[in-house]
Amino acid sequence: MDTIEKFKSFVKENPKLLKHVQNGSMTWQKFYEMYDMYGEDSNVWDNYLKDKTEDITASLGIFEMLKKLDLDSIQNGVNSMQRVVELFQDMVKKNNKDKAPDIKPRPIYKHFED
Repeated sequence: MDTIEKFKSFVKENPKLLKHVQNGSMTWQKFYEMYDMYGEDSNVWDNYLKDKTEDITASLGIFEMLKKLDLDSIQNGVNSMQRVVELFQDMVKKNNKDKAPDIKPRPIYKHFED
C-alpha cells in the first residue's frame, strides 16, 4: 500500500479532518504533507482530531463542580487552619523565650575567682 492509500484510509478513520478543510483552515495537501512527514501516531494531529465539544463538555463539568462547592465551609476551613498556625507560632515563640538562659553579665572589675 502506498502512502496516498494509507493517507486516504487515515482520513476515513478520522472524519474530523474534513471539517478543517471545509472551513478553510487547512488543505488536503497540507494534511498529506503532515502525514508524510510525521505519520499517523504523531501529536501534530491532536489539534485537528480533538473535538472542541469535548473541551466545552470538560469545561462545563468543572464549572458544575465549582458551583456545587460550599464557599462558606471552605472559608471556615481556611479560618480554622489559620488559627491553628497562629497557635503553633505562639507556642514556638513561648518555648524559645523559656529556653533562653538567664545569663548575668559579669562585672568588668571582677575576676573569675573573686
